[in-house]
Amino acid sequence: MLNRRSFSALAGVAFAALLATSVQAQNVTLRSTDIHPTDYPTVEAVRHMGKLLEERTQGRIKINVFHSAQLGQEKDTIDQTRFGVIDINRINMAPFNNLIPATNVPSLPFIFRSVDHMRKVMDGKIGDDLLKEFEKHDLIGLAFYDSGSRSFYNSKRPINSPADMKGMKIRVQQSDMFVALVSALGANATPMPFGEVYSALQTGVIDGAENNWPSYESTRHFEVSKFYSQTEHSLSPEVLVMSKKSFEKFDAADQALIKAAAKESVAKMRELWDAREKASEAKVKAGGAQINAVEKQPFIDAMKPVYDKFVTDPKLKDMVAAIQAVK
Repeated sequence: MLNRRSFSALAGVAFAALLATSVQAQNVTLRSTDIHPTDYPTVEAVRHMGKLLEERTQGRIKINVFHSAQLGQEKDTIDQTRFGVIDINRINMAPFNNLIPATNVPSLPFIFRSVDHMRKVMDGKIGDDLLKEFEKHDLIGLAFYDSGSRSFYNSKRPINSPADMKGMKIRVQQSDMFVALVSALGANATPMPFGEVYSALQTGVIDGAENNWPSYESTRHFEVSKFYSQTEHSLSPEVLVMSKKSFEKFDAADQALIKAAAKESVAKMRELWDAREKASEAKVKAGGAQINAVEKQPFIDAMKPVYDKFVTDPKLKDMVAAIQAVK
């Protein structure tokens, strides 16, 4: 039988162990993933978020960013994030289209009139409401990043009108929306993970793809697909999400710090993005890419079937109208 002194000593040891475990549990390094290279604006923005968190929690919360698809391609990492294997994920809106219907709206072709229009929409109530939709799918929507203006590029010829795309095999993201977009222009949509595109272009498995300036440049796609036509058909933002399981391990104060740091990282991302776009455009031109502007209206007119297919729910129609009404 334990005497009072022994019991008190054991209780003290147990309490100290429990306290140590509690303190240790507060020291967390979150795993974040991105398919882009280490110096890409979205990667740097999440690092900036981690720096803010580390400073504001005296080192308790850190973020380790796994860049260059070290943890998998975008679509593959969604479930890993929902299950808590990955804590934070920067991902394009398109892979969420089939899972979260509301994400179809900002993914619609030509829904945004300009970069400024897109930023104003996503920074406001429409964007906040959309972030809440992720919670129904075991994710916490943290912030929206830019994805630039996406345009078509190929190895065959300049694209000046939809007729120039007829029969071309064009890589798209693994999204029904982008399949429909390319099909409406008369091309053959080929869904494919981002990491496979260079070799597919090089070997002729596909004729072209579509993306923004930094992605076209950083992947060296301009080496094997030199005709870049500025359709600017999509300004769909990217989204920074966190696993709900990971997020709920923190108390309310730390949750607020995480959300605030994510929102503050947006300004950093945009600063880096604007500079990177200009630099990337200059690099691909110097590398021999042939750039041509296009008359957008014929491309816009061809998108009616896409809107008819993906904007059927009254709530989505209201969202489209609300975006178009933002000045």
